Amino acid sequence: MKNLLFFLIMASTLLGCKSPEARLPVIVNSGSFIKESVERNKALNKTERKKIQKLIASFSDKKFMTSENGFWYHYNTKVKNNTITPQFGDHITYTYGVSDLDGKEIYSKSDIGEQKYVMDKEELFSGLREGLKLMKPSESVTFIFPSQKAYGYYGDENRIGINVPLICNVNLKTITQNND
Repeated sequence: MKNLLFFLIMASTLLGCKSPEARLPVIVNSGSFIKESVERNKALNKTERKKIQKLIASFSDKKFMTSENGFWYHYNTKVKNNTITPQFGDHITYTYGVSDLDGKEIYSKSDIGEQKYVMDKEELFSGLREGLKLMKPSESVTFIFPSQKAYGYYGDENRIGINVPLICNVNLKTITQNND
């Protein structure tokens, strides 16, 4: 009797310890969110580009250039002599004002004040970071940034909403080269 009971316990233990089998999902939507996001971003980019190109066309007296990084810029004050531009680690000071594509001021230069920035070592939205690299001391540039080069999906949590293209008027004051 003891042997039979032992045999039954061992048999149930061995047969009951079968490893679980994975079940397939009921609905498979592999990558659907990513695909929808890509399509949404393409449509947003197309709409913003049309607005920006229309705005640039309205400035018949200014020659805007297209950067390799996906924004537009115009030199209000251009320094002709061959001086330095900011490089990685350089300390710069600059001022800037921000408005939307309709010209409505979001932040004035006095709201923001003079900024100090260590090139590519501190946080700054990508369009402005890339735009500053094009500038020489004493230059003034108007940049037009599509939303993905500005604050994108998040805005700035204060006055700039989500997906807002920006116009930034920037004055580069000084560059102190990093000698490391």
